[in-house]
Amino acid sequence: MVSQGVRLHIEDTQVVMDNGIVQVYLSNPGGFVIRIQYNGTDNLLEVLSESDDIGYWDVVWSEAGTTGTTGTFEKIVGTSFSVITETEEEVEISFTSKWDPSLKGKLAPLNIDKRYVMLRSSSGFYSYGIFEHLGEWPAFNIPQIRIVYKLRKEMFHYMTVSNNRQRFMPLPDDRSPERGKALVPPEAVLLVDPVEPEFKGEVDDKYQYSSENKDLKVHGWISSQSETNPTMGFWVIIPSNEFRSGGPVKQNLTSHVGPYCLAMFLSAHYAGEDIVLKLQPNEPWKKVFGPSFVYLNTLLDGDDPLQLWEDAKYQMKEEVQSWPYDFPASEDFQKASQRGTVCGTLLVRDRCLSDEYIIARGAYVGVAPPGEAGSWQRECKGYQFWSRANEEGYFSINNIRSGNYNLYAWVPGFIGDYWNSVVLTITPGCEINVGEIIYEPPRDGPTLWEIGIPDRSAAGFYVPDPNPNYINKLFVNHPDKFRQYGLWERYAELYPNEDLIFTVGASDYTKDWFFAQVTRKQEDGSYQGTTWQIKFNLRDVDASKTYKIRLALASANISELQVRVNDPKQDPPLFTTGVIGKDNAIARHGIHGLYWLFSIDVPGLLLQNDVNTIFLTLTVAAGPLPLSQIQGIMYDYIRLEDTTE
Repeated sequence: MVSQGVRLHIEDTQVVMDNGIVQVYLSNPGGFVIRIQYNGTDNLLEVLSESDDIGYWDVVWSEAGTTGTTGTFEKIVGTSFSVITETEEEVEISFTSKWDPSLKGKLAPLNIDKRYVMLRSSSGFYSYGIFEHLGEWPAFNIPQIRIVYKLRKEMFHYMTVSNNRQRFMPLPDDRSPERGKALVPPEAVLLVDPVEPEFKGEVDDKYQYSSENKDLKVHGWISSQSETNPTMGFWVIIPSNEFRSGGPVKQNLTSHVGPYCLAMFLSAHYAGEDIVLKLQPNEPWKKVFGPSFVYLNTLLDGDDPLQLWEDAKYQMKEEVQSWPYDFPASEDFQKASQRGTVCGTLLVRDRCLSDEYIIARGAYVGVAPPGEAGSWQRECKGYQFWSRANEEGYFSINNIRSGNYNLYAWVPGFIGDYWNSVVLTITPGCEINVGEIIYEPPRDGPTLWEIGIPDRSAAGFYVPDPNPNYINKLFVNHPDKFRQYGLWERYAELYPNEDLIFTVGASDYTKDWFFAQVTRKQEDGSYQGTTWQIKFNLRDVDASKTYKIRLALASANISELQVRVNDPKQDPPLFTTGVIGKDNAIARHGIHGLYWLFSIDVPGLLLQNDVNTIFLTLTVAAGPLPLSQIQGIMYDYIRLEDTTE
């Protein structure tokens, strides 16, 4: 490939960035990516779609006071174009849209600056956005912000999300009513008469390809070789999670049938209403999303096409090492010299497990805007920075933007959240060493019994085989078995008349604890609540004591869980969560959504020396549920504790 200086061509209706390797055409002044030329191919984007529907930023918004995770879908249209930087080494251009009160109710009350950057010798281009809401503007909600690229469907057929999630994909035509049957929820489609017979009988659902933020750094498509076009890769690389909401295990969409390639910045998926960005009256807000990088590569004759994936992963690592980038011209994107570092060592004190401090190996440690324990998983307005503790419990959180933060953590294998209420003020170049910090997970006494592993996921429980009429072949004999469609329906098949009963000491939670407690569908189409039982033996019960149930949930969706002890009709129940959660993780094959932890006092008077039973009742939500909702919860971990004097 020829390496030349970057050139910028400005015309009345379009702007072209060209470095001799890639040519990117953008509408003027709208700022839509309308053509990407690479390696002799005139356009990698879908030529059959409208020019504003193939490479665009969008936002979903709703007026203050409304609830829900939907709203008005708005493609972000620039109204003014300007050149920010123009040298042979770099071109940065800007497409801005300004809001004023005459646009109330018509457009999201935001000033938006879409930036595109091309560097010399770079096989791709960067994009970032600066979103601003002024305090005097109307309050409103934002469930979603993202970039979408729609690729040519006759070229790109092989999708890669991770090392073990990659495959040839159906065509978008296969999802049409003529060829497919929409399921519940409607994003899932049974391919009844696909163009390629090999896909017949499979279920296609974009949520099967979701990834946690910590793993969502590169994904994309590989084209099929033809007489006119060599094999090429189109990849979206997101080198940092600092601007994405919900922390490292928040899940987001990646690529899916279209063929679409997404850069998700803000979404309510797997979290629901709790993570919708809600700007209050007189609340100013400004945030930089990105840059993300579109990386293009091509195959040498005779090479394995999957070498493009290996090359994309290598390029991703290069981008991560280069973060924070030094080239964005906006003062709102902080460079490395404007950032700081927080380091320390995290230890766990659990006196019922050890008299010594326990090293918090593999702990997730991060800084996020000041809040309370666990608030980071619902935080969506500011920036978050996370790291993992090493074998000695040491952590170093680098390249933190200037500002005020709290320190948060959680440790796999232990329940609950660490939170330090001391505000850490990050200033340019600062290095804050917090020394040894101690997390004391909730604990009142020794464990009498436990079910599961506290890892904020239901993956360790029993995940059934899918209905053979509704499979995705990729996930057959796959470690992510939970990504198959409709697994919640298998509960009623496995427990047609009586609900799950788990006997401590005899049952195996990996085989006998269904991954999700859901309602049971009746023959008339209605739904019935379910009651699971935990049976266990106790000796030397002290009626004067108060025992403790630790109940950790990995997900909840429009669900109320009631807890009773030794009396299934206890009224009122010993404990109820109330109706909680809207993360819809069960229907979206997520194995977890938001994490919930409840500590329940059990008076010793309710227990007996012999067999005891805990009843876990999932009640039926009042009123009909939308088709897109599957009511239920996923457990993370349950423990009964004795109490010490």
